[in-house]
Amino acid sequence: MKQIPNFFTLLNLALGCMAIVWILQTGEGIVNYAGEEWKIYLPEPIWLGCACIFGAAAADFLDGFAARLLKVSSPMGRELDSLADIVSFGVAPGMVVYQLLRISYARQPAGIDVPIAWLLPAFLLPLAAAWRLARFNLDTGQATGFRGMPTPAVGLLVASLPFLLLYDTFSLQPWLLRPLVIYGLVGLLSWLMVSQIPLMAFKFRDASWRGNWPQWLLLATGALALFFLGWLAAPLVFAAYIALSLAIKRKAP
Repeated sequence: MKQIPNFFTLLNLALGCMAIVWILQTGEGIVNYAGEEWKIYLPEPIWLGCACIFGAAAADFLDGFAARLLKVSSPMGRELDSLADIVSFGVAPGMVVYQLLRISYARQPAGIDVPIAWLLPAFLLPLAAAWRLARFNLDTGQATGFRGMPTPAVGLLVASLPFLLLYDTFSLQPWLLRPLVIYGLVGLLSWLMVSQIPLMAFKFRDASWRGNWPQWLLLATGALALFFLGWLAAPLVFAAYIALSLAIKRKAP
């Protein structure tokens, strides 16, 4: 029984590895409609890889839930969890950004020949994730809250971007596929991970509203945003998570 949480952790890692395989498959297409509008066609591999990141997040939740339920938390499990997270929510999202940068430059004249140096900023995400996870393992004060953005939150946000492009309900492709926008997003997410910003942990103590109202409020916000806005809900919930955490911290005595 005590190995059940570790099983989910290894499932997290396996899904992260599969995500990298799918994300690095090429095959996307850039279509020019009547010389007026460029649209990106994303074939299955990249969004299948992002689906694996979402699956890894589910496994990551289940390993912690199982450890608390069975009361079998251990230093081994803690270390293993961070090793899995760096792959699933650091390296895999970094590869997503790498591909998005490559696509964004490919839309430009002579963009196919873009120097590799312009794509390397994508690696800031796994570097920041590694720093954040190492610091988390050494910090015993993050049991009920976080200092810095949790890596799964960043991984899920990045994994939602190809879906935003695939289901381009709000015509965001021209804006999202600009190198400067992607660089800015990488810089912001990397800074959030290594920062000391106090953020709440998304853990329910029980099913009551009183003890878990921030979590229930964020969950309800996410459900409503997903229903009305589709994949645009991901960045909105991400921003709401930060705003709610800061508001709670400011009200705390």
